[in-house]
Amino acid sequence: MDDLIITAAITGAETSKTQNPALPVTIEEQVKATIECQKAGATVVHLHVRDENQSPSQDLALFKKLKSEIEKNCDIIIQFSTGGAVGTPISERLAPLQLKPEMASLNVGSINFGDEVFENLPKDIESLAQEMIKNKIKPEIEVYDVGMLEYGIRFIDKHPSLSPAHFQFVFGTHSGISATTENYGFMRSKLPLNATHAVAGVGRHQLPMSSLAIITGGHVRVGFEDNIYWTKGVLAKSNAQLVERTVALAKIHNRKIASTETARKILNIK
Repeated sequence: MDDLIITAAITGAETSKTQNPALPVTIEEQVKATIECQKAGATVVHLHVRDENQSPSQDLALFKKLKSEIEKNCDIIIQFSTGGAVGTPISERLAPLQLKPEMASLNVGSINFGDEVFENLPKDIESLAQEMIKNKIKPEIEVYDVGMLEYGIRFIDKHPSLSPAHFQFVFGTHSGISATTENYGFMRSKLPLNATHAVAGVGRHQLPMSSLAIITGGHVRVGFEDNIYWTKGVLAKSNAQLVERTVALAKIHNRKIASTETARKILNIK
C-alpha cells in the first residue's frame, strides 16, 4: 500500500461554533489548527474561509492571507474548497483558484443538501476544471454517489491532463451513498487503475469509514467540516485530535503515514 495521506478538513461552510466551540473560523485559528494537524500527521489541509461574522465567504483577500500564513508556518499541501456554501455563485467559487493552491476540490455533480440543492452544472464543472488546468492545480474529484463517480471518470477521460486522477468518496450524507462496507468496495471497483482515492465519512461514519480506507489502501479525510464529535455525545477537542486518532489506527494496522513530500509524489503534484 501507499503511505497513508491524511487530509484535515478543519472548518467547512456549514459547521458553527455553537455546535463545537473549538471550530476554527478566524485566520489565526485556522493557521493554528493547520499547524497542529500537520504536527499530528496530516499532509493536506482542506480550506474554507469565514468573514468577520463567522459566515462562509469567498473573499479572495481572506484566502490569500490564510494561504500565505500557512505557508509561512508549515509544509502542508493546501487544498482550497471550490464548493463554497450552498448557493454560492460559480464566479465566486472560481475566484480563489487564481491564488494557485496545490490542490482544489472539484465536485462533479449536484446533490440535495438539507432543504436546498448543492448545484454543480456541467458547464460550471468544466469552468472549474479549466481554471485548475490553467493554474496547474491538482483536482480532488468529489463524489457522493455511484452515478457521480461514473460521471467523474468520464470527465477525466475527456481531460487527460487531469490524469492520474484523485477521487474522494463522501459517505453518509442524507442524499448520497450510504456508509457501508459493500458500497465502499463497489465504489473502489469502479476506479481507473491509475487513480488514487480518499474517503470522507460524515458524522458518526467518519471513524468506521476511515478504518476501512486505512486497511484497504485508501486515504482518509477527517476534521470538523464532516464531524465534530469524538464519540457519541462527546465533542472532539480539536481537529488535531481526530488526526491523531487516524494516525493511531494506521499504526495498529502497520500503515505508514505519508510525509508531505511523499504525499505530493503519490498525488502526482508537480
